[in-house]
Amino acid sequence: MVNYIQKHESSRADRITSPERDLWVAVLGRALLDAFGEPPKLNPSLRMNATHGMYYKYNREQARHFFLEGGDYFIEVCEMAGRNAIYVKEKARKLLLRSNGWNVDVPISFPSKYRKRKKQKGLTGNSYYAAKKKNG
Repeated sequence: MVNYIQKHESSRADRITSPERDLWVAVLGRALLDAFGEPPKLNPSLRMNATHGMYYKYNREQARHFFLEGGDYFIEVCEMAGRNAIYVKEKARKLLLRSNGWNVDVPISFPSKYRKRKKQKGLTGNSYYAAKKKNG
């Protein structure tokens, strides 16, 4: 995500990296790690690790909420990082759905295959079977 330059950035000034932009890219990267990273390897028998496990779950939920429902703060962070907020939000939503077992790669298309069928010419239903029986 650090070396990615989006297509809408056309001027040379937008492509120049600055320390501030790098900082905001790092903020987005940390939020991604918090939202989708693996839990720390902790010994559950130790009392102090129970707090760390709860803290990890809290951070994960807060980071996922930031990406899905972040609002103005999320948009501002994406703008400061030079990223398209809509694109980042959509990618994070797909990652979250995939991690929950959903298949988001299958497009939903309309009209679907369940649309009404065209009427066929000729005999259908009971009249077809009656004619078939008659012709034997």
